[in-house]
Amino acid sequence: MLLGVNIDHVATLRNARGGFEPDVIKAALICEGNGATSITTHLREDRRHIKDDDVYKLVSVIKTRLNLEMAMADDIRKIALEIKPHSICLVPEKRQEITTEGGLDVAGQLEKVTNFIRPIIENGTIVSLFIDAENTQVEAAYKSGAQFIELHTGCYSNAFGKDNEEFEFQKLKSAAEFAQNLGLKVNAGHGLNYNNVHRMHEIKGIYELNIGHSIVSKAVFEGLGKAVFEMRELIK
Repeated sequence: MLLGVNIDHVATLRNARGGFEPDVIKAALICEGNGATSITTHLREDRRHIKDDDVYKLVSVIKTRLNLEMAMADDIRKIALEIKPHSICLVPEKRQEITTEGGLDVAGQLEKVTNFIRPIIENGTIVSLFIDAENTQVEAAYKSGAQFIELHTGCYSNAFGKDNEEFEFQKLKSAAEFAQNLGLKVNAGHGLNYNNVHRMHEIKGIYELNIGHSIVSKAVFEGLGKAVFEMRELIK
């Protein structure tokens, strides 16, 4: 498995004072230098953390891959078409949410999703859809033309160490297998941390894990480079 590091919360800290520190570009380079194989940023409609200027700089500076998380918003699609990141991940988005609360309902809006991502795929950018571990959503993702899915691991992460952990984990495992049988590649992320990430090894074929909050939290005490390196060692 590969490790994609989400640097949104570095931007959250920067924006708390409205200045330039900590520098998200420097954070991305530190992540790369310590084993990250991609850098993920979520350019939200409300721009609460990552800003437009950040993604323009990142795509020209980083040496690995930029994974741009985005909602179905025309202005953000325009940016994606212009900067041509390696990949985008389409996510649901609510203004009042603290963090992404669940997967995208592809099955309920298949035509809309298909039409939205088509120009991005034709522009040479890989498209992933962030979905819950449900076969109906996996099948809809396949029909949309997306090349990847990213399984929402939040339910598993919240259940870790509780009675329903195995139930939530098996849902992930089953959905990953179903997706790969259809020809989709599978990423996973949301809520994964240093304690629960080891079980991802039990799911065959996961390409990349996208992890942010846990790494940035550990970085507060141990430094970003060490935090990324330790996570990279856990998922090798």
